[in-house]
Amino acid sequence: MTSFWSLWVIILTSLTIILVTWVLFGNRSRENPEAKTTGHVYDGIEEYDNPMPAWWFMMFVITIVFGIGYLIVYPGMGNYEGVLGWTQVKQHDKQVAAADERYRDMRDRYLALPIEEIASDPAVRKMGMRMFSNNCALCHGADAKGAYGFPNLTDDDWLYGGSPDAIKASIVHGRQAAMPPWGGILGDKGVADVSAYVMSLSGREVDPAQAEEGSKHYQTYCLACHAADGTGNPALGAPNLANGIWLYGGSMEQISHSVRAGRNGVMPAQKKLLSEDKIHILTAYVYGLSN
Repeated sequence: MTSFWSLWVIILTSLTIILVTWVLFGNRSRENPEAKTTGHVYDGIEEYDNPMPAWWFMMFVITIVFGIGYLIVYPGMGNYEGVLGWTQVKQHDKQVAAADERYRDMRDRYLALPIEEIASDPAVRKMGMRMFSNNCALCHGADAKGAYGFPNLTDDDWLYGGSPDAIKASIVHGRQAAMPPWGGILGDKGVADVSAYVMSLSGREVDPAQAEEGSKHYQTYCLACHAADGTGNPALGAPNLANGIWLYGGSMEQISHSVRAGRNGVMPAQKKLLSEDKIHILTAYVYGLSN
């Protein structure tokens, strides 16, 4: 918060407290004690000008005093941090540290065990599911079945491999996929031909002549990543084009768009967000989804 807005909040808050206090005490007693009514008459009924009950008045006073004390002890007046120096971030970190300390022994016990061994443990799955919901479900879905552009983690099709080590590497370091655009090199006809050939790799019916032309381009531009038979390369994150599973859709239009414009997928690294033991448990959960 800038100094201007900090000063604005301090002044506005202070004036509000002063005004409320003045209104409360200013109406505590009447100027003319003899006056029993306000002078207002409604349908023959006069409104009495009785003072506020003492207990009610004191409740307001206590509230004001409490509010002033709160603003002294805790932050609330612009950039003033309060005498205790309390913040939501510090409170959150304190509670997280307490929880980590409470469950550290249990997580360390699991950390010492192989992922394959703990993947079916009910306690591990419960903890892993919560971590997945907090960190992964936004992209991969609550059921981990993915969405357009986000891999399904419940099948046996893995871009970078489905072994425990490969899954953990993806979680720890993240992934940066890069499918270069070929539209400028192949032209519209070349893109259509390659797309037809790619569709044929998974056994779909296409124009044989068009697929034959596309095969030539495939051998020149696509083979290095996707392999001669289209089964892909996990080391590069190049998807398998022959199993009928499509990350960005398998229609002619969608495949043509991938060839023409390329694709760029990002899996953010979690190593700065999750501790080693949490990543181990999360890896076991993801591994168990397809095993």
